[in-house]
Amino acid sequence: MKENNNRLGWLFASPYLIYSLVFFLIPLVWSFYLSFTNWDLIAPEYDFVGFDNFAKALKSPGVHAAFWVTYKFMMVFVPLVIVLSLVVSVLVHSLPRLKSLFLIGFFLPYLSSGVVSALIVKGLLSFNSPVNTALRKIGINIDWLGTSWSALLIVGMIMAWKFTGYYALILTSGLESIDHEVYEAAAIDGVTGRQRFWKITLPLLYPALYTTLILAFGVTFGIFTEVYQLTGGGPNNATNTWQMEIYSQAFKNLQAGYASAVALLASVATFISIFIIRKLLEKWGARNGWV
Repeated sequence: MKENNNRLGWLFASPYLIYSLVFFLIPLVWSFYLSFTNWDLIAPEYDFVGFDNFAKALKSPGVHAAFWVTYKFMMVFVPLVIVLSLVVSVLVHSLPRLKSLFLIGFFLPYLSSGVVSALIVKGLLSFNSPVNTALRKIGINIDWLGTSWSALLIVGMIMAWKFTGYYALILTSGLESIDHEVYEAAAIDGVTGRQRFWKITLPLLYPALYTTLILAFGVTFGIFTEVYQLTGGGPNNATNTWQMEIYSQAFKNLQAGYASAVALLASVATFISIFIIRKLLEKWGARNGWV
């Protein structure tokens, strides 16, 4: 019976295992091998170049930009999306009815195509758009996608708009799990609304917040579609993310071996950054009795 159950378990898990093997494990091993070659995506033969690709990547201005741009996006996107998600989840949680309907409405941007969203924003921010035409009449003339700070801000805001509803779902479920008796006891002790949020709600919301924060930090290491459509990594590498750099080197410059090396460096930077962020979040949780 136990052996049959084990076989049945492997049978049900096999589609995901096969998918992971074909689309993740094999490409990872192949990418690792290519990072030590000079393959150009076209030639049937290529040479082994050792660590030359990694040495070149570590000196590349594009890689340096991708490294720092990721953290700049992080400083824009993460606080914005977490605050918006908290606001949405608290407002929806306080509704007497139709909570699911409102959550679905906020979740819809997450299901929308990133290409379509980026193209709409690009049209709204073009020079002759109604938005810019109205702004110029009052003396505001900004090249939104041609200026470093504004291009970074625009992409961060689009990402925040897209992911707010998704993270709000997680936070709302966390709010639903908090026992109302805790709030009743706090009310008896004279705790005000603002104190209740900072001293009770946020600490008890730690599991949901931990999940959303890790997801939000992880998103910043994989931004591509919005940057590709809106800025192409510009101006002057101001929005050149890891994914954009890998794409440019592999499919524009036809340096697949070098792009594979950049991808491995990106994965190392991602792993180390997420590890540090996890440890910091776990320390915060430990102070509130969660870890």
